[in-house]
Amino acid sequence: MAKVKGVNCKLYVVDSDPENPTILAGQRNATLNRSTDTIETTAKDSEGGWKENEAAFKEWSIDADGLLVESDAAYDTLEEKFNNSEKVDVVIIMQNGSKYKGKAVLNDFPIEMPYDDMATYSSSFTGDGPLTKTPAV
Repeated sequence: MAKVKGVNCKLYVVDSDPENPTILAGQRNATLNRSTDTIETTAKDSEGGWKENEAAFKEWSIDADGLLVESDAAYDTLEEKFNNSEKVDVVIIMQNGSKYKGKAVLNDFPIEMPYDDMATYSSSFTGDGPLTKTPAV
C-alpha cells in the first residue's frame, strides 16, 4: 500500500468550468478539517454507567498557505470572491486522483510581506454544506 506524499495533494479553485479547476499556485500547506457535533444520549438505564452519544451535524474547513505568485488565476478568483462576499468552489485532489469537493466561505485571507523573506498568503475556508469525495478513476 503506497504512502501518500503531501506534496502530491493539491488545492484547486473552480472559476468557470467545474470540470477543470485551477490549481492554487504557490500553495505549500493545506489541512482538511472534518468534525461532527455530538448529542449526549445518556440516561439512567445506560449500560454500565457509561455515557452514550450520537453523531449530529458535521462540518468541514480547509486551512492553506503558500507563496504569493503574481498573475495566479486561482488566487485572483479567491480575491474576487472574497471582495464580493461570494462562496468559493474548492477541490482537493489527492495523490491517487481521488477528490474532495465542496462550496465554502473564504473567511480569512491575509497576506504577509516580510522585508527579509518571500511574500506569502494564508486562507481559511469554512464549508457550506456537504464535502463530497469522489474516488480515483
